[in-house]
Amino acid sequence: MAVQTIKISLIGNPNTGKTSVFNQLTGLNQQVGNYPGITVERKQGTVRLGENTKGTVIDLPGTYSLNASSMDESVVIELLLNRNDKDFPDVAVVVTDVENLKRNLLLFTQIKDLEIPAILVINMADRMQRKGISLNIPYLEEQLKTKIALVSSRKGTGINELKELIVNYKYLPTEPCLNASSIDPDYFDKLRQAFPNQLLYKLWLVITQDVNFGQLERNEIEKSSFTKSKTELKRLQQKETIKRYQFINNVLKQGQTVDTAMAKDLRARLDRVLTHKVFGYVIFFSILLLIFQSIFAWSSVPMDLIDEGFSWLSSYTSKNMPPGKLTELVTEGIIPGIGGVVIFIPQIAFLFLFISILEESGYMSRVVFLMDRIMKRFGLSGKSVVPLISGTACAIPAIMATRNIENWRERLITILVTPFTTCSARLPVYAILIALVIPNRMVLGFFNVQGLTLMLLYMLGFASAIISAMILNKVLKTRYKSFFVAEMPNYKLPLAKNVAITVIEKTKAFVYGAGKIILAISIVIWFLGSHGPGEEFKNAEQIITNEIGNTQIDPDKLNDKIAAYQLEHSYIGIMGKSIEPAIKPLGYDWKIGIAIVSSFAAREVFVGTLATIYNIGSGSEDEATIKERMKAETDPETGKKIFNFASGLSLLLFYAFAMQCMSTLAVTKKETNSWKWPLMQLFGMSAFAYLVSLITYQLLK
Repeated sequence: MAVQTIKISLIGNPNTGKTSVFNQLTGLNQQVGNYPGITVERKQGTVRLGENTKGTVIDLPGTYSLNASSMDESVVIELLLNRNDKDFPDVAVVVTDVENLKRNLLLFTQIKDLEIPAILVINMADRMQRKGISLNIPYLEEQLKTKIALVSSRKGTGINELKELIVNYKYLPTEPCLNASSIDPDYFDKLRQAFPNQLLYKLWLVITQDVNFGQLERNEIEKSSFTKSKTELKRLQQKETIKRYQFINNVLKQGQTVDTAMAKDLRARLDRVLTHKVFGYVIFFSILLLIFQSIFAWSSVPMDLIDEGFSWLSSYTSKNMPPGKLTELVTEGIIPGIGGVVIFIPQIAFLFLFISILEESGYMSRVVFLMDRIMKRFGLSGKSVVPLISGTACAIPAIMATRNIENWRERLITILVTPFTTCSARLPVYAILIALVIPNRMVLGFFNVQGLTLMLLYMLGFASAIISAMILNKVLKTRYKSFFVAEMPNYKLPLAKNVAITVIEKTKAFVYGAGKIILAISIVIWFLGSHGPGEEFKNAEQIITNEIGNTQIDPDKLNDKIAAYQLEHSYIGIMGKSIEPAIKPLGYDWKIGIAIVSSFAAREVFVGTLATIYNIGSGSEDEATIKERMKAETDPETGKKIFNFASGLSLLLFYAFAMQCMSTLAVTKKETNSWKWPLMQLFGMSAFAYLVSLITYQLLK
């Protein structure tokens, strides 16, 4: 029998546990991309509903109502209005939180007016007893004209019942809960007469929202004689909202009982401490310090094992494959290139683990609220903190997240300064350089100096973003202010399944996304480093042999000299030498210069490039790791180590400030619809990075 596919839209307010329900339904059968033509993230997954039935679940962006105030919310409305859209749902699953039913049901009643089969999911049912909440489910189903699934996504209860309701979606009632047209009967009668073949509430949304609506041209409505002014429409919207809440209040009077005497709530007491104007910041920075200490302490063992493993694999492959270009490609290009990505999986995974735990627990919302006090002074709202904090994972989705900021000036400033925050792509660069130039010792008997350095770099990135925002705030003027509203979700123990899925998906995205770029660049660099244009490259062995003369030298050292001479006169060596005069004052040699140029594709390419270069530059078949090769690298003129404290710190600061990511530039261009702002980012940040690195090296050398 043919498999039936049901299209399911998962809809709900932020912080209702919608993502947890999505994870319970789909597990790891998920795909993350963007909606066609826009940069709003789109999560889609599949769920097995029976032997011959499966579901395609789209996790729509969180929205408080169908009165859109951001691009995320517009995505929800446009999908629900356009029946011809390939993703138009067969059934809408509206997720609510048992503690915030009154607010959550506003969205549900609006969706019911669209006459789409809708299931009401009341999530976090496991909290009902502790909060003293009881529900009359049959009464609620009768009044809301729907079927209800009482779910605990934390414990996994109610999910099978939800799947059963989805399978039987055709039997769900589609009539509205209440008659929205009663807010102005005359106006809605005229609207019905003008467009008799259209659903009335859809027309109302098209008139009041800036959304697309299938084949119906918007200007058809706007040219109609009954169109009202924006002020009148806003008044009717408010009247509609009041009417809906009156209906919801009446339903919940009998449908929900809350016994506050039974509630055992620590939330208020925790909030007083965690959002305190002094202790709140102390706790936040203590948590950050613990995170960065743990990233270095816990990941060092698996990273060393991976590093040594790839060195052994390269050496083993070299010894057991027949000599030739293919063997050189594999051992000097592909294996080091892959190793340059895989080695950082432990640190990336730990970073996402901690971020996911903070978000799942509800603490991240307190951080946003806490930091709003600081952000106001620099011309940003608390909403700007979300992109800045999420920028620690990647600047690209962080810049996309600025679509929630209504004020264009605040949004533009946030876009421009977000790349200063330390993203996960910088972590591999920081990790290898800190390990090379910062001593691995403890201070005060507890703090690891390397972990402290990493935390200081993160704080430096955030401080740079704030200071840059302050400067831009003076330059870019605005005529109005926006106001920050923060929702504080309940505290809860992070759900292990959600945390695991986040860590796996984010780490996988890092490995696949960065891995493809690094592997491709590693192969190109291997080719450029293994071939050269002149006689000096071709006759390197004879030239070195003539230089040595009759002097006795170890064969391995002779091979190293020949390989180093060849590398210097290869295509990549010539390119590196040509830019060396510009980077020499920063303490870098031509090899580092090549790594910096190649890492413009993605910052983490820096390590993979050096891994490839140093493998090409080694004629001996030892199993030295990339870290050991970099540590041993010396300046042929002075004999001093290339990676010393001065050059290492200079490089760390260069990567802290430079715009080394063409993907970020591309998304900035997309979001601002102009090349002016990404070019300002590129030249402004890079020039500042060069200046800071120059001063640092010259003072410390």
